[in-house]
Amino acid sequence: MLKFFKEYMPYYKEYKKEIFFAIIGMILVSFATAATAYLVKPVLDKIFIEKNEKMLYILPIVIIVLYFLKGVGYILQQYYVSYIGEDIVRKIRDKFLGHILKSDINFFKTTHSGELVSRIINDINRIQRAVSSDIAALMRDILMSIFLLGVVLYQNYKLAIFALIILPLIVYPINLIAQKLKKLSKKSQEKTANLNATLSEIFKNVETIKAYNAEDFEHKKFSKLNLEFLKVNLKSTKLNALVVPLMEFVSAVVAAIVIIVGGKLVIDGSMSVGEFFSFMTALFMMSDPLRKISVTYSKLQDAIAANERLKEIFNIKPSIKSGNEKLQNIETIEFKNVSLKYNDKYALKNINYFAKRPKIIGLVGDSGGGKSSFISLIERFYDTSNGEILINNKNIKNYSIKDLREKIAYIPQTIHIFNDTIAANIAYGREIDEEKVINALKQANLWEFVKKLPNGIYEILQENGSNLSGGQRQRIAIARALYKNPDILILDEATSALDRKSEEKVMESILNLKDKLIFIVAHRLSTIENADEILVFKEGKIVCKGNKEELLKNCEEFKKLYNN
Repeated sequence: MLKFFKEYMPYYKEYKKEIFFAIIGMILVSFATAATAYLVKPVLDKIFIEKNEKMLYILPIVIIVLYFLKGVGYILQQYYVSYIGEDIVRKIRDKFLGHILKSDINFFKTTHSGELVSRIINDINRIQRAVSSDIAALMRDILMSIFLLGVVLYQNYKLAIFALIILPLIVYPINLIAQKLKKLSKKSQEKTANLNATLSEIFKNVETIKAYNAEDFEHKKFSKLNLEFLKVNLKSTKLNALVVPLMEFVSAVVAAIVIIVGGKLVIDGSMSVGEFFSFMTALFMMSDPLRKISVTYSKLQDAIAANERLKEIFNIKPSIKSGNEKLQNIETIEFKNVSLKYNDKYALKNINYFAKRPKIIGLVGDSGGGKSSFISLIERFYDTSNGEILINNKNIKNYSIKDLREKIAYIPQTIHIFNDTIAANIAYGREIDEEKVINALKQANLWEFVKKLPNGIYEILQENGSNLSGGQRQRIAIARALYKNPDILILDEATSALDRKSEEKVMESILNLKDKLIFIVAHRLSTIENADEILVFKEGKIVCKGNKEELLKNCEEFKKLYNN
């Protein structure tokens, strides 16, 4: 537990003022509670036994003042502790997402999005309770125990030592329970991540689920995971339930001993009734913060387990490292003996190719031939397994990844539309320039549709562009790429959802971009028949290259594709 708080200590250094007021609040609450226990002695001895009328009016006022101070302390503690906790969690979330976004593409392909959402929401929420309310409760209860212990020792230190000697016996079983709770908590968080992942898949693929009448199948799968989640949580509940009875049993044993020993002292006259009841009140009141300390300690295991899960992600470092050189523009790109391997399988083998801007290059071939892998290397989504890629005659790895990707616009086959305005989708990641947005829409053959919408370019698009047709979504993506005004434009079957007429118009706009290096991955050969050069891929190799007429004469593989 100390290791956990040591990790988060740097965050607390930024909240010196807030911590000061929170501690003042805790001290007020603890002092007022202990003082209330102490007042039992003068109330009994001075008012009820000695019948001191002056004290009859003074002590109630003192009690009111103490409870007022306790209330002020409680407010200070609650507000500043919540503020610190919420703000620390905000920073952790920001840091966590920033770390994830810098991860390699391969990380996202091998990690389920639902798992990541669970960690950034559920796991960090568990840490929030620890770094705010739990640590505050722990400090407050420790302070309260110390103040109450002071009252107990002041009233009769011999009896106090006799009463408290049994309490250390409870530490071992509480620690044992806490360790088991930590393991169960980690399991619970894993089950929560599984639930999130399953729900994410269900909501993303609801059309497929309905088309295949798989509603019951998905419901049963979810119900099974939900039941596993319940079983793990019930085990945690059982263990948590042991903590309070264990503490109360020990408190009862201590109370029984104190009543016997203290009662004899009162009977013998060596201790007053007021002293005894003040002692007993403080002792009983002390059992509550001690019980809460044990409960908080058990709950903290939940946060420690969540923190370990976060560290698993934080410890993953991107393998694709950015270079330091600035890249002003891209004039040439060259593949020299390039191979790319995913695990043990080669996606590209010994690729050699040179292109200079401006040029339009078509990429064709059977599925799995290596076309998408080829363009992924240009964006540095992956690094070569062998060979090197040169940009302007320098290794691509020398350049800043940010600069490189700023000069490239990539239009994937699967289009991503954000739940925002059309303008924001097109100017994505940049300031909105209305004139540029409209120009990009015209080039993408979508302006006639957009200008008729009630809000024009500020019309809100629903999640995944569900209020657009497939072709309209692709034209939004094309307009987004054109708005960026890149040196290299990559279209990965980006016109596949367009009808022939729309495709011709869009391709006409793209072919008119005379100053760019354009790579077009195409399934329909009509898309790239006007390309300056066509690369034919098969089994990770470029088997032919040339324009359409040359390939129809000299490339058997291209002839097969053309005739199908």
